[in-house]
Amino acid sequence: MNNTLMLEAAIAGLAALLFVWGMYAYLGYRKEKKEIKQVYGAHFQKNQERTSFISSLGDRFDKSTYAGAVREKLLQANVTLLPSEFYAILILVGFAAGIFLFSVFNLSFFASFFVGAILSVSANFFFFIIRKNKYMDRISDQLSEVCRMMANSTKAGLTITQAIEVVAGEMGGPAGEEFKNMAHNLRLGVDMERVLKQLERKIPTKEFKLFVATILIQRKSGGNLSAVLEEMARTLDDRKILKQTVKTMTAEQRFISYILPAMPIFMIFMMNTVMDGFIDPIFTLPGAILTIIFAIGLLISFVLVRAVTNIRV
Repeated sequence: MNNTLMLEAAIAGLAALLFVWGMYAYLGYRKEKKEIKQVYGAHFQKNQERTSFISSLGDRFDKSTYAGAVREKLLQANVTLLPSEFYAILILVGFAAGIFLFSVFNLSFFASFFVGAILSVSANFFFFIIRKNKYMDRISDQLSEVCRMMANSTKAGLTITQAIEVVAGEMGGPAGEEFKNMAHNLRLGVDMERVLKQLERKIPTKEFKLFVATILIQRKSGGNLSAVLEEMARTLDDRKILKQTVKTMTAEQRFISYILPAMPIFMIFMMNTVMDGFIDPIFTLPGAILTIIFAIGLLISFVLVRAVTNIRV
C-alpha cells in the first residue's frame, strides 16, 4: 500500500514537473517566434490562415466581447498571452490538479475534478490581482531612478518630452516599456496630459499619481522641474527603504497568513488517503453547509492576519 502511494506520488510529481517544463518551453518558443516575426515578418506574405478546429475556436473566442475585457486585464498584468491561450492554460491547470488529487489523495473522480475546477477559477481570480500588484510594485521601485534620470535630462536643457524619450531609451524593466509607449504616443501627437492620465489609470499607485501630478503642475505653472524631481527621487528612495524594512519585519506574520488556511485543507486530504471515503460527507447537504462555514472562517482568519501585517507606508 505504502509503495503504491509512493509510486503514485512520484508519478504525479513527475507529471507536474513535466507540465511546468512544457509550459516554460512553450512560452519561450512563443516569445522567440514573436521576435523572429517582428524581424523577418515583413519579408514574407501570409499564404494561409490557421485552419484547425481548435485554432478556429480560439480565434472566434478572441474576437468576442468577453475576450476583449480579458485582453485588457492581461495587458494591465503585463501578460503577453491571448485570452484563448490563457483560458486553455487554466483548463489544463484544473485538469492536472484533478488528476493529482485523484491519484495521490485518493479522492473520488467527481470530487477531484470539482476541486480542480475550484482551483482553476480561484487561479483566474487571484492571478490578475497578484500579477498586477507585482507589476505596479516593480514600477514603483523604478520610479526614483526615473525621476533622477528625468531631472538630469531637464537640467541639461532637454524638454519633458525629450526627457521621457531618454528614459524610454535607457530604462529597462516595466518602467522602460511604459515610457516607450508614452514616447510613442507623444510622437504621434497625443497630448502630454492625456498620455500621463492614461498611464496613471493603468498604474494607480500613490507614488505614480504624485509623479504625474508633479509633471502636470510644473508643466502648467513652470518652475525648477529638475530640483523637484531630484527631491522626489530622494523621497521615493526613503519610502522604498521603509517599505522593505516593514516587509522584512512582518515576513513571519505574512507567511502564517498563507499557511493557516492551507493546513486544515491539507490535513483533510491526508486523512482521506488513510481513511477511504473520509471526504465523502462533504458532498452531502449538511457537509456542504459545514464546508461553507469552514471556508468563511478561513477567509476571515486570512483577512484578519493580513490586516494586521498590511502596514501602509
